[in-house]
Amino acid sequence: MNRNNPHYDLIVIGGGAAGEKGAAQAAYFGKKVAMIESSKKLGGATAGTTVPSKTLRETSLILTGYQARKLHKVDLLLDKQATVQDFLHHEKNVKSAEQDRAQSNMLRHGVDVIRGLGNFTGKNSVQVLQEDGNRMDLTADIILVATGSRPRRPDNFPKSKFIYDSDTILEIEKIPQNMIVIGGGVIGCEYACIFRAIGVEVHLINSRDELLPFLDKDIGKRLTKSMIKMGIEILNNENVESCKATEEGITISLESGQFFKTDAVMLATGRNSNTDKLNLESANIQTGKYGLLIVDENYQVIHPETKELVQGVYACGDVIGAPALASTSMEQARFAMIQAFNLDRYKSTVAPILPVGIYTIPECSGAGKSEEDCIREKIPYVIGKAYYNQNARGLIIGDTEGLLKLIFTYDDETKNPLRLIGVHVVGEIASELVHTGLTALMLHATHEVFINMCFNYPTLGELYKYATYDAMGRRNKSIKKN
Repeated sequence: MNRNNPHYDLIVIGGGAAGEKGAAQAAYFGKKVAMIESSKKLGGATAGTTVPSKTLRETSLILTGYQARKLHKVDLLLDKQATVQDFLHHEKNVKSAEQDRAQSNMLRHGVDVIRGLGNFTGKNSVQVLQEDGNRMDLTADIILVATGSRPRRPDNFPKSKFIYDSDTILEIEKIPQNMIVIGGGVIGCEYACIFRAIGVEVHLINSRDELLPFLDKDIGKRLTKSMIKMGIEILNNENVESCKATEEGITISLESGQFFKTDAVMLATGRNSNTDKLNLESANIQTGKYGLLIVDENYQVIHPETKELVQGVYACGDVIGAPALASTSMEQARFAMIQAFNLDRYKSTVAPILPVGIYTIPECSGAGKSEEDCIREKIPYVIGKAYYNQNARGLIIGDTEGLLKLIFTYDDETKNPLRLIGVHVVGEIASELVHTGLTALMLHATHEVFINMCFNYPTLGELYKYATYDAMGRRNKSIKKN
């Protein structure tokens, strides 16, 4: 290898979730891989903000006693006041451990990690500007862009130490008495729940008419009801007209004429792809809106105007946009590298069903078709529901509002059994519970798999059996009516 101009099978730009898994996948098959990362630690937004935000959620539930739900007729929220040090201590430990894990994974796979800012000098060449000012030129057969994204700040919000986003909120020095969250998407809803759980008065400003519209409506409505019950004031169909910052705090004026004074603002107003410093023009790459890279079904970069493939260049994760989840980013990168190196005998397709996990309070998760999908696509369907408050484990943990919803399709002409096409959960450990249904979806399972399965008792898993019974009952009633 030429040490002045080393050549690799693969160069990965970015050490986050997509970059790490893409690099590991190629190295697993014996490819010579280099990873370029500008930060001192690997892990990207997954280790830097995603895992920490979920850690904060668990910390808030434990420190405040919120999760106890007054099971013993004691309001533990009155017994413990969380300090910033309490609140962030575990988050910092978990963040550090996740970053160290990513570094160890690259070492174990023999990936060369090169610190510095990488940018294209051609379709198959990259230059790295290192901290000491030295430049290093690399070439590769394949280049994977996995540079992630960063919070987008609307123009009408000034710079202020009291205005945070998903990156800077982890640097908060004092827990505020009140907070306004701007944005009713995943990040906005998660942080609204976290801060409300530790006793902060929270207003959530949402420009749409509902929260998280991509969720199955029953799940979204149940989450909204729970958030309101927590004490979060949700203002739908509202937009911020102006924001003024002083040393005393923030004043927010809405287009409707309402205004609020608050100690802190949390911006959850979308993200921009980190592509502006990659010198993409030298590789004949153009971006779309918000700096997004456009890719085909194999995650190979496409020129947005000519629709031609950019040979040898792939992109995965937040840099290509939705769904922009750590889980999907990892899966995209693994599949992209399989395609790039013609290893499709190992994995011929990206995961056909991608789950969504939202770490609000309560959690929400889903996979497959929603009821609204079935209506829109004119798919014959029947739903089945089972509630946590009718389940022994749900009663034990005190979750009285959780719900498991299953969606089945059927064919009256062939008399085939009901086939599962969607699973949706709101409630404790929803993001874990969904995987039972996801497995059934992947196997094209029918209702019989749950009817014939013996679940441990008491468990939330048993909800699957009773949701299936519910669906069968609904279907039988429908048949009798017809």
